[in-house]
Amino acid sequence: MGKYLLFGMLFFLTACSATLPEIPIDNRSVDPGTAVTRGSDTFKLLGTPLTVGDSLPSVTLYTRNLQAVDLASLTGDVLLISVVPSLDTQVCERQTRTLVEGAPGFPANIKRITISRDLPFAQKRFSDQVPSKGDVYYFSDYAEANFGRSTGLLIDKIYLLARAVMVVDRQGIVRYLQVVPTITHLPDLQRAMEVATRVSAE
Repeated sequence: MGKYLLFGMLFFLTACSATLPEIPIDNRSVDPGTAVTRGSDTFKLLGTPLTVGDSLPSVTLYTRNLQAVDLASLTGDVLLISVVPSLDTQVCERQTRTLVEGAPGFPANIKRITISRDLPFAQKRFSDQVPSKGDVYYFSDYAEANFGRSTGLLIDKIYLLARAVMVVDRQGIVRYLQVVPTITHLPDLQRAMEVATRVSAE
């Protein structure tokens, strides 16, 4: 079991870390709780599917300093949440850098959040190396994968999070959700930023 899990994780993360001349941006989406692919391989997504119109689940995540945070407690602000398998990989790093760098005119009052199953120490190392324009929050789902299980974004067998991006309004309602069907592709973060900007103006 342990050997299979290790092999699966290494195989899956290769999809993020392989040297790629260009990383495609994907505007397609699959439903949480279905499946994602890597080449000809399909990985089921475990957990309770989250859909647009649902409330953000109340789950405990951990900050870079190992402080417990209830995700649902962040209501009151518009949230732009980027979900990645691992920050120590090329596609995931590119996705997170795009979030960190933001976009010209992107409202400062929108909270930008990265969630992964990396250890909080790895998230802290990454954030120290990639300075942000404004606050960017890093939350780890390492302990029990409660976020993945509560959103239908937990990848079967290797227990990493699927690549996704979502926008949550001030009432804690999910207004936009993209789950990238092909794990070697980036989400359309520009589209998500446009939605977040529009929601913040409501």
